[in-house]
Amino acid sequence: MFHLAAQPAPEERPLAYAEAVSRLASVRHALRLVEPFGAGPASDMAEDEPVASAWESAGETRQRLFDRRSARMVAGATAGIEALLIESREGREPHAAASQALVDQIRRELEEVAGIVLG
Repeated sequence: MFHLAAQPAPEERPLAYAEAVSRLASVRHALRLVEPFGAGPASDMAEDEPVASAWESAGETRQRLFDRRSARMVAGATAGIEALLIESREGREPHAAASQALVDQIRRELEEVAGIVLG
């Protein structure tokens, strides 16, 4: 089974910024592994720096919203990526348009989730 990041229990405090940034980075990393024309794993630290910088000033409400939305994003990305990997493992080529649609959706969700903290 394919795992990206642990999901926090609803009663937990908001993620520390390092864990929040790590959650986004793990999805980006996995995305590069399955993107049809991707260059393989890559570091996107420059994309995470604004989230890390804005984390403390975002406030607890936005941090909690980030927690919930990013947990759903990770679960959805995991399910989609795992489906692509299963197809490949079973000798079937994943449909290119479906793969690209998944990649595009994950990229939109990454941007939306980061926007919660960035305001």
